[in-house]
Amino acid sequence: MPKKRCIVYPKDVQNITGRSERYGQLLLQKIRVFHNKKPHQFVTIQEFSDFSGIPPGDISDYLY
Repeated sequence: MPKKRCIVYPKDVQNITGRSERYGQLLLQKIRVFHNKKPHQFVTIQEFSDFSGIPPGDISDYLY
C-alpha cells in the first residue's frame, strides 16, 4: 500500500485552491506564523486544515 504524505507544499495548495504557486507559498508562510513555527519547519495536513477550515480528509485527497 503506497504511503501518503503528511506535509503540505505550495504546489498542493495550488491544486486545492486553484490559485498560483506563489499564493501557496504565502499561505504556508501565514500558517507557520499562525502556528508559531520557524520558517524552515513544515506544515502538516492538520495544521493546514485548522487554518483553512477544510477537513483533513479532503486535503489528503489532493496529495499524491
